[in-house]
Order: sequence, then C-alpha cells, then structure tokens
Amino acid sequence: MDRLIGGIDTALRAIAGVHRATRASPAGGIPEAELDAATRAEAAALMRVNHVGEVCAQALYQGQALTARSAENRRALAQAAAEEEDHLAWSAERIRELGGRLSLLNPLWYGGAFALGAAAGALGDRPSLGFLAETERQVEEHLAGHLARLPQRDRRTRAVIEAMRADESKHRETALALGAAELPQPVKRAMCAMAKLMTTVAHRV
Repeated sequence: MDRLIGGIDTALRAIAGVHRATRASPAGGIPEAELDAATRAEAAALMRVNHVGEVCAQALYQGQALTARSAENRRALAQAAAEEEDHLAWSAERIRELGGRLSLLNPLWYGGAFALGAAAGALGDRPSLGFLAETERQVEEHLAGHLARLPQRDRRTRAVIEAMRADESKHRETALALGAAELPQPVKRAMCAMAKLMTTVAHRV
C-alpha cells in the first residue's frame, strides 16, 4: 500500500510540475547571461524537452519497479528515480527563469512511459535493466546534442544539462553492473524513433 501511495504521489507531482529537489541546482551562483528573446525561447524549448524526458524517466522507473523481481533492482530504480526528480526540479526552474512553460502533454508522456516501463519489467530483470541502460545511453546523446546547440554564454542552462548528463551516465553504469541484457538492434531503433517523436513534439508543445 505504501508503494502504491508513493507511486501515485510521484505521478501527480511529475505531471503537475511540483518537484522536490534534494540537491541544489547546478545553476546556483552562476550569473544570468544576456540572451536575446530568440535565444531564450530556444533554450526554454530545449529545457522543456529535457523536462519531458525526466517526466518519462519517473514513469519508466515506477513502471519497472512495479514489475521488477529483484529487491536489489527495485532499490536501484528507486535511487535513480530520486536523482531524476532533482532533474525535474532543476529543469522546471530553468524553464521558468527563461520565460518558458512546461509541456501541455505531460499526462500523456507519463502514461505512455509507465506502460513501457511496466512491460519492460515484466520481461524480467535483465531485459528491464537493458531497457534502462539503453534509455540512459540515448538520453546522454540527446543531452550532448543540446549542449552543442546552446551558446557558451548560457552557463546556467549548460550547468543544469551537464549535471543531468553525468547522472544519466551513472545510472547507465549501474544498470550494466546489475547485469543489463544487450537489447536487439530493432528494439534500440524503435526506442530511438519513439524518442525522436517525443522530443520533436515536446519542443513545440
């Protein structure tokens, strides 16, 4: 019952944009750069995409934890989810600073990702961890692409993305250490296509 209540609380906070960070924002103490309106709008759109990615991450972890068979894996998923909630808070805060808004489709993103996570978990712990590891690998690449698109002077946004990318790398390594299975290439390509759809839509809505 406690897990169910906790899961519902996590879902509602992720969808509503009400987040509790346990770590200070990496942007703290970094002065705001002088950015023109177009640059601020693009940075806000990129951070909205990142925020949607973190909404999906919370849902994936919740779904995978629900069907995970190993207590060790459930603990690893819970730890990753806690760190990803920091990402939710940091990215939401940065979006507000830039004058942007969160995605209007967060309930849809959460529901779809939760179903995927539960399905992955139902396949067994090793395939589920493989799904997690591949997700984190793709997120790392996605964040690197955002860093390449952001101007160097936007140090606040870059600091948030760099910290998020470091955590994603750690989560991938944890999944591999726990015995993640290598996913078939068709599955990886399908995941990449779904991520492309999500990022394209979230950039606008």
